[in-house]
Amino acid sequence: MSIVISSKKAEEINLTCFGEVLWDCFESGMRLGGAPLNMCFRFNSLGLKAHMISAVGNDKLGEALLSEIEQKGLSKEFIYVHESKPTSVVEVKLDQSGSANYQIVLDTAWDNISLSQRVIDKVQSADVFVFGSLIARTESSMSSLDQLLDLAKFKVFDVNLRAPHYQLESLIKLMNKADFIKLNDEELYEIAKGMGCKYHSLEQNLAFIAKQTNTEFLCVTKGNHGALLSIKGKNYYNSGYLIDVVDTVGAGDSFLGALIYQLCIQNDPQQAIDFACAAGAMVAQQPGATPDITYQQILEFIEPC
Repeated sequence: MSIVISSKKAEEINLTCFGEVLWDCFESGMRLGGAPLNMCFRFNSLGLKAHMISAVGNDKLGEALLSEIEQKGLSKEFIYVHESKPTSVVEVKLDQSGSANYQIVLDTAWDNISLSQRVIDKVQSADVFVFGSLIARTESSMSSLDQLLDLAKFKVFDVNLRAPHYQLESLIKLMNKADFIKLNDEELYEIAKGMGCKYHSLEQNLAFIAKQTNTEFLCVTKGNHGALLSIKGKNYYNSGYLIDVVDTVGAGDSFLGALIYQLCIQNDPQQAIDFACAAGAMVAQQPGATPDITYQQILEFIEPC
């Protein structure tokens, strides 16, 4: 039996990802982006069936985005075209270390995702439902998310703080509904402090959030220093991999996609966190959020022949 899902083979597992699909605009050009979409791509590339629930505008950028999604081998079945809101565009600036700063336009198509019965049925039948914090910035998509969280079986919350697009109250509400919470170390300390945590260590802050939200599955990433996975109070560590960073865009998304993949198909948390850190590192040493990386390449990255 696996940690998250029991009695299913990998090819039988279904996931749904809810949230933003967009164009990341770099100085070198536009690239497909959005944290949930990046994870959806990684799930599919590793062999799990995943569907994206989102919206694009009825414009040329939306048409191009849907075409790019298809070219990536993803389904656009649950990405609907909004007649009055534009396709999302994000300006990305990279610093000398490859870390990104984002300028995210407000009130786009994915800020206004409405639900259909087909979407509701899809989420109800899925084994895992993945969502992020950015989708909660508008009342419209937050309302849709609330409905889906009441229906989903296993809920994975990707905390992805982008000032000024979040509020502590909403974050706490979403953490309380989640079965799995993923944060980076800066996000962990900010949220824990906002919730009244008085501790200093990473482990103490993570344990505090686990207790406050009654969550048994948590993970915190530490940049080039790896990650910590906590399952039912037991911690598993990876100290990271030495790489030359090109850009960090999408690295955390592939990390989480690879982690959830491992936790779905096998029962070894240490192997899962090692595999996930390797996937994130491999993305960070290439341009863009969704480079093609195979399962075998990740294994060879961890243990070169």
